[in-house]
Amino acid sequence: MGRVALVTGGSRGIGAAISKALKDAGYTVAASYAGNDEAAAKFSDETGIKTYKWDVASYEASKAGIEKVEADLGPIEIVVANAGITRDAPFHKMTPEQWQQVIDTNLTGVFNTIHPVWPGMRERKFGRVVVISSVNGQKGQFGQVNYAATKAGDIGIVRSLAQEGARAGITANAICPGYIATEMVMAVSDKVRESIIAQIPAGRLGEPEEIARCVTFLVSDDAGFINGSTISANGAQFFG
Repeated sequence: MGRVALVTGGSRGIGAAISKALKDAGYTVAASYAGNDEAAAKFSDETGIKTYKWDVASYEASKAGIEKVEADLGPIEIVVANAGITRDAPFHKMTPEQWQQVIDTNLTGVFNTIHPVWPGMRERKFGRVVVISSVNGQKGQFGQVNYAATKAGDIGIVRSLAQEGARAGITANAICPGYIATEMVMAVSDKVRESIIAQIPAGRLGEPEEIARCVTFLVSDDAGFINGSTISANGAQFFG
């Protein structure tokens, strides 16, 4: 068995591609999910990757879930904090509930995922942390004040963790995907999708597997000196 990797939100979309890529690279993978039991069961049946259900917004649920993973598979040495939600609305219409739900999952959820495994990583003198941020955390986005704030915060998390973990052999990096051909993006109207693609110099959406390959590199031994970095995988969609 290879090193144990936890991928939150790991049974669908970008997370599923990451889970599969890590398994193919020889890691023992656990994929967490929040609520879609049917999708998780299908994913496990198709891939052989064990899935675990908990809400990353809850510290106690995350801690208990991580303890279960480690009891089943061994110490978690790689964490990919991918789980995220959107609750979009123009700022003047955004409710406190929409703000808090996104903060709890996308920002506090990253803390809840990494914090329980951090002491073990420090003790073993090895760890790999990858947080999936977003191009909208770098440039902002209309109707996504809450989401953009969390994804910008995620970049701050890895830059700080990198400084704390470096001497203990731990790296922490972020990936900022641009627009990726996930179920969510493909569900929008053709007109909206065409307007999105028009903003991407590459002239296409990214593929989940392209983000997964970035993760596979960052968690490898070859990437040991890359720490506190942000990889922009966006088809040259630069800004500002």
